[in-house]
Amino acid sequence: MKMLLASFGRDFLDSLARVGSLNVMFYRTLRSLFPPRYDREELFRQLHRIGVRSLPIVILTALLVGVIMVLQSMTYVRKTGATGFVGAGAGLAVLSELGPSLIGLMFSGRVGANAAAELGNMVVSEQVEALRALAIDPIRFLVAPRFVAIVTSLVLLTVVGDLCGLVGGAMACHWLLDIDWRTFVAGLMEVELLDDFIVGLVKAAAFGGVISTVSSNYGLTVSGGAQGVGRAVNGCVVTTALGIFIADYVITWVWFQI
Repeated sequence: MKMLLASFGRDFLDSLARVGSLNVMFYRTLRSLFPPRYDREELFRQLHRIGVRSLPIVILTALLVGVIMVLQSMTYVRKTGATGFVGAGAGLAVLSELGPSLIGLMFSGRVGANAAAELGNMVVSEQVEALRALAIDPIRFLVAPRFVAIVTSLVLLTVVGDLCGLVGGAMACHWLLDIDWRTFVAGLMEVELLDDFIVGLVKAAAFGGVISTVSSNYGLTVSGGAQGVGRAVNGCVVTTALGIFIADYVITWVWFQI
């Protein structure tokens, strides 16, 4: 029993230390952005690696989300004949909730883990110490460009994903429910989706901040060589997913309170 309590207490204290470390990393990253003196070449390189190369998987994910939304409502629509509500339901789900969340989780698995591994390898190979020896701030040189690239890319990819999700929903309506795509579009137009689109973009920006902060923190605090890099990547993926769900809940709650 004592060993169980000791293990729980140790894990609890480690979690508190990690939360504090993440807050410090977020603050230092924001401070390094003003004035914007980070490496512009590194920023463009990260935008290409993070944003452009993630476009195919985001499009595929968004199309499947739209199709799944229609499949979930298929039984209800066939029983009630409420074909006009398919577009509205799919639009609300894709724009405000499932689109940003699933794209964020997909993005974190691809980009966040890669960033943590890359920074961790730089720590293990003492490249980060070499930057400090040259009086170069690793946060401004390595973390800030990744932060801007991840947030910007995720917001833009969410816009593309929203469009692809609606296209996937319209295609599924036509193929699976034999509903004309104009009926789907008419259902979308009957509800005001601008607010849901905006809250989806706010969530995407918050998810980008979570992914960047967590991956940078885990990457720059690696210890223990190659095994430490593996542990950092694993911890990064788990913590990022948890952070995305917490941010999703907080933003949704605040939005409904306004």
